[in-house]
Amino acid sequence: MIDTHAHLDAYEDSSEVVARARAAGVTRIVAVGSGIESCRAALALCERHDGVFAALGIHPHQAGEAKDDDLDELRELLADPNAVAVGETGLDYYRDYAPRDRQAALFRAQLELASELGKPAVVHSRAAEEDTASALREQAGGAAPILHCFSSVRLLEPALEHGWFVSFAGNVTFPKASDLRRAAARVPGSRLLAETDSPYLAPEPVRGKRNEPGYVMHTLSVLAEARGEDPAALERRIDANAAAAFGLPAQ
Repeated sequence: MIDTHAHLDAYEDSSEVVARARAAGVTRIVAVGSGIESCRAALALCERHDGVFAALGIHPHQAGEAKDDDLDELRELLADPNAVAVGETGLDYYRDYAPRDRQAALFRAQLELASELGKPAVVHSRAAEEDTASALREQAGGAAPILHCFSSVRLLEPALEHGWFVSFAGNVTFPKASDLRRAAARVPGSRLLAETDSPYLAPEPVRGKRNEPGYVMHTLSVLAEARGEDPAALERRIDANAAAAFGLPAQ
């Protein structure tokens, strides 16, 4: 099983976290960089741990402070063989920590970079469904984008229409998240992913604890139940989907 989105640089004890993930059945992890320094830290983790890869990007919260040369540096970091995706990038109109026009410009620049490099974009979208879908449609072609920590059910229809990957995190396990479970049941088997977004959004059985990659197995269990599928079979399918999405070798 591949955890497709973990802020692994948030852990001082990353070796222990990775070891626990492997014990739980998580064989590979995509560590996320959100900003240039975080991207460097994510690549350093890839060097330290086998089976850890990196998605590198500049988060929309940082759009107001991002400089033009940050994109040049991001392009250089993405040349690393362990860098498998651009992101997370996107739009966040819920927090609105950065001007929306700056968010949009940075998002489109990173989508163009993903297309140029032939890598998928890992997309953060919160309270910005229409603009997110519009930007992704404009960048049609190339690797299919990944809707990370899916919580915007209004993005489900464009995702189904265009074949985007839909990645569910621990929030799909919450008792009140019936809308997300219904959405998960509608995603084609070939486009379904699972993640932790750790150290955030610990799934219901461990809610309130610091999340970590090994806990993605709880999310897998809920997805299997929502879809009426065997958990072991769904685990194999999601693992194959993640390998295809990020261009990783099959195991």
